[in-house]
Amino acid sequence: MPTPLTTVFVSEVLATGVLMLLGTGVVANVTLARTKGEADDGGYPLVVFGWGIAVFVAVFVGFASGAHLNPAITFGLLASGAQEYADGVPVTMVATVVYLAAEVLGAFLGAAVAWLVYRDHFAATRRPQGVLGVFATEPAIRNLPRNLVTEIVATFVLVYVVLVFGNTPHELGPLPVALLVVGIGAGLGGPTGYAINPARDLGPRVAHAVLPIPRKGGSDWGYAWVPIVGPLLGAGVAGLASRAVGQGVG
Repeated sequence: MPTPLTTVFVSEVLATGVLMLLGTGVVANVTLARTKGEADDGGYPLVVFGWGIAVFVAVFVGFASGAHLNPAITFGLLASGAQEYADGVPVTMVATVVYLAAEVLGAFLGAAVAWLVYRDHFAATRRPQGVLGVFATEPAIRNLPRNLVTEIVATFVLVYVVLVFGNTPHELGPLPVALLVVGIGAGLGGPTGYAINPARDLGPRVAHAVLPIPRKGGSDWGYAWVPIVGPLLGAGVAGLASRAVGQGVG
């Protein structure tokens, strides 16, 4: 039985919103002033683990739509030659737009709710870079071509594993996807903060730009294209690779 695209939209908004609420929330807990988790250093392992848990929870929330949570997953499925984005959701242009719009909107809303939760701590934080880091990724060493390659490689790993072993995040199961994201964060997250998800960076970056956060500084739009273009390229290569070795979605 076909799944209505309205159901897909709501499912992806809710799931991506929960992903971003918990994911940006753990970053806020580590980086903002006067939180219970504030850490001058050594907070990265908690961030990696927190994002993995965020994915684990969000995959359950988004069961009705296949829990893409990420335009890179959607694009990777498209490039792989998939016939369906999830059970009862044929791959069409309209469905693609619904997934992408829902993912970006959900990411924006999740980040906005995280801001509400941590609003006093945003106000107490004096470093604009720390504030932006809650919402958006940034490179440890700014070298845009190499930053782009990092995002391509990390997203290729994410999407290829999802396509080969599970076809969709929901069929692969929440725990393997969560562990995959933890592994990517631990192994490949050092240079750029492993966006591996255009919605994860774009939606919250827009939230940073529009929310009334004291002393927040700029939103670094000069870098913003990297965590969009890199993941989409990596996803496209992963989709084509899965098709080439006969592991694409039927």
